[in-house]
Order: sequence, then C-alpha cells, then structure tokens
Amino acid sequence: MASHLDSNVIPPSRQRETPRSGLTWIGQSMKRVEDPRILAGKGGYIDDVTVPGMAHAAMVTSPHAHARIVSIDTSKARALPGVIGVYTGQDLARVVDPCPSFASPPVPQHAIVLDKVRHVGEVVAAVVAEDRYVAEDAAELVEVEWEILPANVDIEASLEATGDAVIHPDDRDSNRALDESFQFGPVDEHFAAAAHVIKRRLRWHRSSAQAIETCGVVAQFDPISGSYTIHANTNFYNFIPFVIGGSLRVSPGELRIIPVLAGGSFGSKVFNHKILIRTAGLSRLAGVPVKYIEDRVEHFTNSDSHGSDRLYDAELAVMEDGTFKSLRFTVLDDYGAYLQFGVGTHGNAMAQVTGPYRIESFGMRVIAVLSNKTQQGPYRGFGSEVTNWVMERMADAAAKELGRDPVELREQNMIAADAFPYMIPTGNIYDSGNFQKVLAEAKGLFDLDAWRERAKALRAGGRCVGVGVATCMERSVYGPTEWWSLNNRETPGFTLTSTPEAITARVDPSGKLFVTLHSPMVGNSPETVVTQVLAERLTVAPEDVVINYSDSQSGFNSVGPQGSRFTAMIAGACVSASIKLEERLKRFGAYMLQRRPEDVELRDGCVAVVGSQDQKKTFAEIALTSSFFRLSFPEGEEYDSGIDCTAVYDHPISTDPDPERKHLGIFYPIVGHICHMVAVEVDPGTGKVEILDYAAVHDNGTIVNPRTLGGQVWGGTANGIGTALSEQFLYDADGQFTNPNFSEFAMPTANEMPRNFKLGHVETPSPYTEYGVKGGGEGGRLGAPSALTSAIEDALSDFGVTISSLPVTPPVLRGMIRAAQASG
Repeated sequence: MASHLDSNVIPPSRQRETPRSGLTWIGQSMKRVEDPRILAGKGGYIDDVTVPGMAHAAMVTSPHAHARIVSIDTSKARALPGVIGVYTGQDLARVVDPCPSFASPPVPQHAIVLDKVRHVGEVVAAVVAEDRYVAEDAAELVEVEWEILPANVDIEASLEATGDAVIHPDDRDSNRALDESFQFGPVDEHFAAAAHVIKRRLRWHRSSAQAIETCGVVAQFDPISGSYTIHANTNFYNFIPFVIGGSLRVSPGELRIIPVLAGGSFGSKVFNHKILIRTAGLSRLAGVPVKYIEDRVEHFTNSDSHGSDRLYDAELAVMEDGTFKSLRFTVLDDYGAYLQFGVGTHGNAMAQVTGPYRIESFGMRVIAVLSNKTQQGPYRGFGSEVTNWVMERMADAAAKELGRDPVELREQNMIAADAFPYMIPTGNIYDSGNFQKVLAEAKGLFDLDAWRERAKALRAGGRCVGVGVATCMERSVYGPTEWWSLNNRETPGFTLTSTPEAITARVDPSGKLFVTLHSPMVGNSPETVVTQVLAERLTVAPEDVVINYSDSQSGFNSVGPQGSRFTAMIAGACVSASIKLEERLKRFGAYMLQRRPEDVELRDGCVAVVGSQDQKKTFAEIALTSSFFRLSFPEGEEYDSGIDCTAVYDHPISTDPDPERKHLGIFYPIVGHICHMVAVEVDPGTGKVEILDYAAVHDNGTIVNPRTLGGQVWGGTANGIGTALSEQFLYDADGQFTNPNFSEFAMPTANEMPRNFKLGHVETPSPYTEYGVKGGGEGGRLGAPSALTSAIEDALSDFGVTISSLPVTPPVLRGMIRAAQASG
C-alpha cells in the first residue's frame, strides 16, 4: 500500500448477519409487494393529491439563454378571469430566501429569478389561477422586456469569458466555479518510469433521466400557524428538510413534507428543492393551496437534473509488460448555470476511478465550468458512469497501442481475488470481489471466442460487425464525504459524515408486524426488501408485514434510495429493528412460558422453547398480553407495555478524508463488479447500430431478490444504451435548447434493446453489510456505454475509426466513416 494511505486504517466489520445458505426468504424471486396497488391505479401519485380550495400554477419562462430583465408587465395576465395572482421573483423574495446550495462557495439560485436569466427555460414569473388552463393562458399574456447578453455554450470558451459573458458577476469574475488538483500517490514518478504513456481526449455529452412522471408539488401555507404542508414526489424529504425550511423561513416544526409515490426517478427526484420552495412561496403569496407539476418541456429545460457534460484529457502510464501503473487526467465539467451539489459527482467517481485494475497512483485536476445551460443533478451513476467509460477507453487504447488482446490485458491487470479488502489510490476500498470469475462467467455466457470468430468472418465478407467488452465497478452505499471532499480545504462547506437509514416497527396484538419507512418509494422496491428481510429475521410470513411511510415530522432523518444504497442500508435497519424486537419478544414470551429468555427462540412467528415443538407462544399472544395486561408481568421498565422500536442503521464502514487530502478516506466501499459483452453491427451507409447479442454478469454480493435485481440491471442497461447511441441534449451557439421533446431527444425503445439479453450473477458477499448485500441499482448504465463503445470501434476497425465521444448517433458514425473513407 502506498505511503499516502498509511493514515487510512480500515475499521473492523460491524456485520451481525453473515452471508449463509439455507435462508428462507432472502434470495427468493418474490413478487414485488408494491405492485398490486400500483397496477390497480391505487398507488397515489402527485397528481392524485387534491386539497380543498386548491389552485394551480403555471410558469413564465425565459426564451433566452442569458439576458437581463428590463421590465415585466403582468397587468394583462392579472386581468384574465380566474387568475388569483401573478408573481415575479421580487414578489417571491418577500417570503422565501434563495435555494439551498451544497457548493462551497455557493452559487446563488432563486426559485424565480430576480434580475437576470442564465439559461433557456428559467422561471421569471408565475401565475396562480383557478385551474391550469387559465394559468397557462395568463402566462402567455405576461410581457417581458429583455437585454440580451452573450451566451456561454462551449466548455473551453466559457472559461475565457469576461465582462457581460460572466454568468454570476456579483460573486466571481469568471465562469470558473472551482479549480482543484489532486495527487494520490507518486503519480509523476510512475509516469516518468512508464514504458508507454497512452493519451486520449474524451468527450461525454449531457443527457438526463426522463422518468414517466415529472416533478410535482402540492403546497399549502397556513397563515394561522405560519406553517407549510407540502406533498411532493421528492426523495430527500426526511434527510435534510431543515434546508428547505431555511429557504422558506420556517423551522422544521413548521414544515411538513409528505411523500407520494414517484413515477420513476433514476436520480432526477433526489432533491426537487427548487419547485418545493417556489410552489410553497406561491401558496403563501396567493393565500390558497397551490399545485404545480412540470410539463415535459419544463422538466427538460429547468429541472436541475441534467447529467454529466465533460471533456477529459486523460493519460495512462503502462509498463513494458502491459502493467497499468498510474492514471491521470484533467477534466473540464460543464455544470450549467448553477452548482447545487458542488463537484460531488467527481467525489462519487473517485470511489472507483481506477476500475478493477491494480493502478498504484492517480492524479486529477477538476475544473467546474459555469455555462448558460440547465444545471447538473443526479442521474443514474452520478458521474461514475463517465469515469468507468474513461477508464475502459484507456484500457482499449492501451491494448491497441501495445498490440495486445483487450480482454487478456484487462485480466492481467485485475486485482486478485485474495487481495480484498483492497484500497485504491484515492483511499476508498473495494470490500470484496472475484473479478476473474465474473470475467470467466461473462466469456462463457456470451461465448466470446465464437463471437470473435464470427465477427472476423463477417467483416471479411464486408459487414461491419464487432465485439466489445467492459469490466467495470459499481460502487454502492455512499458516505457523504463525497459531497465535500474535493472542495477547497479552506472552505469545504457542510462537512457532514452521516447517511443513516431507519425504520419504526411494532408487533400489533393481532400478530401483524407494522413497519414505517422514513424514505419514499421512487420506483425501487423498498417494501419488498423490508418484507423479505424482516420475514427472514423474525420468522414471520411475508403477508404479515404491513408497511407505510412517515412524513418529515414523524420520521427519522433517513437518506433514502439513491446511490445504490437503499437495499444494503434498509436491510441493516431491519436487522437492527429485528434484534430489538426479538429481545422484547423473548423476554415477554419466556416469562409467559415460565422459561429464561436464553431458553427460547423465534420459530414460525412464535417464541418457542428450544427443543420443544409444543411449548410456544405466538407473536399475537405475546403482543396482546404485553400491550393490555401489564399486571401479568413483573415490575420494571424492561416490561413496559408493547413490542415496538425505532432502529437506525448508520453507514457500515467509513473514515474521514485526510486533512491534507492525501486521500479521501473510505466513503463508497460496498463495491460490486460488472462485465458486459456485446456484439453489434454498424450499417456503414446509415451509421445505424444494431445490437446482435448481449451478456451482462454482475456481482452485487448476496442477492436479496433475483427478480428485482434483474429488473434493475435490465433497466440500467437500457439507460446505458440510450447514453451510448442516441441521447444528447443539444444547445446551439446562442444557448437555445434545440431538442427538449421526445421527438428529437431519442430515448431508446424496445426496438433498440437486445433481442437476446443474457444475465448472469456471481456472488461475493460483502464482509461489512448485513447478509453481505451490495447495491445494484445503477450497474447497467455503469457498464453498457463502455461495452458498446468498444464493440462499435471494433466493428469499424477496418475504417480505422476511433471513438472518443458519446453518444455515437447514426449521423456521427456516418460522418466518421465518410472521413475515414475520404482519407483512406
């Protein structure tokens, strides 16, 4: 281990439930508990929420990318029958403060702009009316006079902008929001000693999650109590509601956020802070409850959830025998007009930046660039999918320059199966793995040798067929230091170190187990996971587990589903709750059986005497007696009435960053591994890519539910296919967003999916989480872009095409082929 990591000591495991065979419910392909009410249309989404006297809001948005507001005339809109009020940024600022920012130093953002717009679609006024139709009509009557300013679209040009082209001139004199350099280990020495230095310039273009449901809010201000009640399809409602309250100028006791089901998220609904604050403020100004749900164009242009938009200059140091020694890059990241999460996406990526390879040092310069585009937010992978692609592009480039087989070169450099837990140069650890076994499984599932021979023969016959491989990491269960560990050390910001998850549970006198979750359902399977783990641990039937959700005033500050964390974290909370419930069940049950607690066990929903089939008390009997017959038990608080508890599970293993940033600590250590192999054919006349065959092998530790994990991998792979082949947000030179609709933003359909998708699993359980569970919600997108890029490049090898940018749409590929034909 390199000396810069000496202070990063791996703590001992706190695992209580070890991985094992013979489990009853964990590992079973159980149907989702959530599905019946959702399929029956009884789920309860944001548009299902109505309250008495509710009005509706519509937004007036900017047609310009960068402009000062000279004047706003709302008179015609206010005169329209049915309009309750029309409000500008100055009006909203009377009752709310700017939006929260996790950047340090912060980049100010208002829910309705005050004097200047910084991207197309930014809100400059809002109409509240009796219905949405009237509100939309009135919004069209608002007249705005503009002073147009220069627009910043190109990353590199935006860095050099001066004068009126500076986006936030009151806070900084350039569009450079952050510029920090890091070295983890002896990077310069390793590059000086390298036999080969592989260099590539790589470009990843922005896209985003486009869930079936956009973001929405129903907000009501109570002037008597001065409090807000907000329904929203957001995720963070229980983790940091106080920052929403801060913007609304109320305490958490005066703010109640109630979650509803979300029609998909993929990261896009992690926070939703801007529309919560705006809609709540409108309710206060208008004096009525207000509903606002983004239309699709608004979600495209103003949802603050665009994905990564990066330019890399990357270098890989390789020894004479093909050993990868060091990696370094400079990355320009186009964050758009604001910086809500700072450079947390890069902190995220640092958890696995060297991939599955024994790379001994790593260096990075990250430059956060502001531009006149919508700001970035979470999207499945949150930056790690990009660095996976960069690492795999460099591995393919190394194989090409060294004349090596790309699969064999990867295998040569893989971390050995007996080296775990393995600490990478940034300080994060990989908890467990067997990368060679995953690769072997993928080779067999895909039939790699046969496909290579087939592709070679087809290319000889004039067809452009290729085979690609990606061997990538899937970090999960994040620690929050990723949000701030790359910030300037003098102003690191909010240096939080907790990301807990909690549940409340009680055994009802009927014998049912009632569970309250403190995080929402955003398309994942929280109720199913909780049911399986509690049924396993407490020996109850799944149908006896009843689940509901808290609001922000009744729930613990749980973080919720994001960053592939929820299954591992909620399983930990369930184990914690089960231990507490078991202790009380045994105490009461043993007394009722006239035995000692150590003489009884949980069995089939009963407390039973060890070794006896007949001496037992059901959970219903115990809960009924403990709840209503206190005099049947001895004095002492240990026999206080009821079988209930609240249980909190903190991060299973994490450490602080080094004060001098020699390393970033252990912050994303529950790490899975994935290998994707794909065969494609490219039509050289059109540039169209057809996927001929696809195999994905994932190691997500102990699998809780193969059915739901398979759905996550399938869905993530679909996301990754779209990222690689078609999805890109396009801005013209004036900053106009030219494709904010589904007719031009080409999401993949079933026709673009592999006809033959083969999914395999390898299980190397984590030694740190309960039952050895790892996350699996993002893996498909973390691997698919790299595998497809590799396959397309292989298919076009006869043309000498090198792919250095995603997506590779048909026009892009056709242009590459034409250029190669013209030069050849």
